[in-house]
Amino acid sequence: EDKIIHKDCNGVVLNAGDSVTITKDLDVKGAGFTAKQGTAVRNISLVPNDETHIEGRVNGVKIQLKTCFLKKS
Repeated sequence: EDKIIHKDCNGVVLNAGDSVTITKDLDVKGAGFTAKQGTAVRNISLVPNDETHIEGRVNGVKIQLKTCFLKKS
């Protein structure tokens, strides 16, 4: 049985409900804003069947973020 494990840019395991920090300015497609470096994303959700993405709210908008641009805080 293969279990999907989500990891941040440093290899730290992420769990649902964790808080992460964005490590690079990211353009958000369709929302018209940039998620700035250092922004805290709290209470994340894990994307099932995809270990490279999580869901979280940035500027009040729920978006998917790649885990390679996140650091657990």
